[in-house]
Amino acid sequence: MEKSTQNLQRTMTSRHIMMMAIGGSIGAGLFKGSSEAIDMAGPAVVLAYLIGGILLLFVMQGLAEMAVQNSGARTFRDLVQSVLGVFPAYFLDWIYWKMWVLNIAAEAVVAAIFLQYWFSETPIWVLALLVSVSVTFVNLLSVKIFAETEYWLALIKISVIVIFILSGIMLLFVSIGGHTAPSFSHLTSHGGFFPNGTEGLMTSMLVVIYSYGGTEIIGVTLAETKNPENVVPKVVRSTLTRIIAFYIFPFFIIVGLIPWNQVNGVEQSPFVTVFQLIGIPGADHLMNAVILLAIISSMNSGLYGSSRVLYTQAVDGRVPKMFARLSVKKVPFCSILMCTASLYAGVLISIFAGSQTFKYLMGSLGYTVLFIWLIIAFAHLKSRKHKAKVEGYYVKWFPYTTWIAIVSLITILIGIVWTSPIMITVFTLGIYLLITATYIYRRNSLSTHTAYKEMVKVKKLG
Repeated sequence: MEKSTQNLQRTMTSRHIMMMAIGGSIGAGLFKGSSEAIDMAGPAVVLAYLIGGILLLFVMQGLAEMAVQNSGARTFRDLVQSVLGVFPAYFLDWIYWKMWVLNIAAEAVVAAIFLQYWFSETPIWVLALLVSVSVTFVNLLSVKIFAETEYWLALIKISVIVIFILSGIMLLFVSIGGHTAPSFSHLTSHGGFFPNGTEGLMTSMLVVIYSYGGTEIIGVTLAETKNPENVVPKVVRSTLTRIIAFYIFPFFIIVGLIPWNQVNGVEQSPFVTVFQLIGIPGADHLMNAVILLAIISSMNSGLYGSSRVLYTQAVDGRVPKMFARLSVKKVPFCSILMCTASLYAGVLISIFAGSQTFKYLMGSLGYTVLFIWLIIAFAHLKSRKHKAKVEGYYVKWFPYTTWIAIVSLITILIGIVWTSPIMITVFTLGIYLLITATYIYRRNSLSTHTAYKEMVKVKKLG
């Protein structure tokens, strides 16, 4: 290992970034959290994911535009700091880091739950430990090897989701063996399309936003992406349509094939439940294996994102310089090892909380994704004030789409605070206050640090 701080290598291509964005957002939120969302909203969960997907599109378009205008940026913190100032960028960095380290801890436990489908006698914490060690090892390899691993893991789960969609559509309308095609009857026959009213729809948005979280990892890959000003807009355009399709169609099939009020009564994923209820031999085992790979893929993306945030913080002198050290393979090994500590913390928590660990962490993560999207949207809104003319990629319907995103996200935030368990809100607020307190304590050094002065010179948006 080399002790000196070096530069990260630009070895990732558009196909790597696209699969990372998909891999980061199609994980436990879809395969495990889906049962929670369906239990809250019923068949209306399809509408909830459509709304969330549209908001995601509006936010990511703004991120792509800022990346094109500021090609020297390393992460989206550089983009935000250029227009909003030090505190919003500092807050964004740390809540994003907090989001990923908590998320990979939660997903390690979820991966263990799916492993228990085959190893029912093995404790969750043992299985979570095995998954955590494997993910750590992959991330310590070169960025190119990591990106290729993530690419193929994401490709596998996308392929199976496509098969699930095609098979599900057929099963909705065709009776096979002991399976009777329900058509659209389950969408309205168990309390209607909105069985829990608009309150249920609003409550489910916390899970929805959490599920879509991870797509913004595109903004963390800037320092290791070839020609990011060309790659990022391309990836945003192609990734968003795929993500929306991979959520809306599967949910429509799940609530169409089985009554929504039967989904949350089992431990495994609704995807596995569908195949169990239909009775296709061996299909539930295949789906369980694919879901396991999907969650490991999401953990890979999460560990990558959190370690790069910590790395750039170290380069700028905001955390100890040891976290900026690169290995001979040009990966920030100290940052990776620090972030994997959360994995093993999740393992320890799971010794006492077991499968409930994921539910405890998911609510706080939903809040965090909301705030990340809001900060990106506000930064995009203000970035145009510094530009008389935007060159290259730009958001055609600005500022309308950005304002729609901001107003909608604030409305969802208010609704979530009103309907969510108070402990989740208090826990999240405590973390945010701690981040704010550390900023106030270090405000002078952050504002005058040489690295900060150099960074704001990097092709400002104004």
